[in-house]
Amino acid sequence: MIPLLVLLFIVVPIVELFVIIQVGEAIGVLPTIALLIADSILGSMLMRSQGRTAWRRFNAALGEGRIPHREVLDGALVIFGGALLLTPGFVTDILGIVLLLPPTRALVRGVVARRLLPRLVVTGLGGVGGLGGFGGAPGRGGPGGPRRRPGAEDGGDVEGSATEIDPRQLP
Repeated sequence: MIPLLVLLFIVVPIVELFVIIQVGEAIGVLPTIALLIADSILGSMLMRSQGRTAWRRFNAALGEGRIPHREVLDGALVIFGGALLLTPGFVTDILGIVLLLPPTRALVRGVVARRLLPRLVVTGLGGVGGLGGFGGAPGRGGPGGPRRRPGAEDGGDVEGSATEIDPRQLP
């Protein structure tokens, strides 16, 4: 966690300043500032359109009765991409554009899903386990107990018999 924080708060700003200075020396100060302002404006417009698209897909998934996992991840990537584009600097702008453009966002979504899915354990009754504080009660797949299959005591499936009743014969 510490190396990630060092990267985010020390290395990235230093790299951004270096790139801005290099671009400023190559094309001049005013064009560099204008370019930074223009890409922030264009980035916010792109974020708005992609955010709306992700929201529509999210609502469509809910309307179809399926879990909108892909749409939620797309929405999160759009938010991060927009934040990176609004941050002054060329390196963060490139990363923001990668997260906002649908073809490259699909690649990033695949990588993120492959890295996160093994860490998530979803159980029928216990919620989501393995997320440090989220999940069900101990013994139900939550972080506090062993993982096991839900049984009758959990309200799960039980073996039994059923009798078919003709509804027209009911009083």
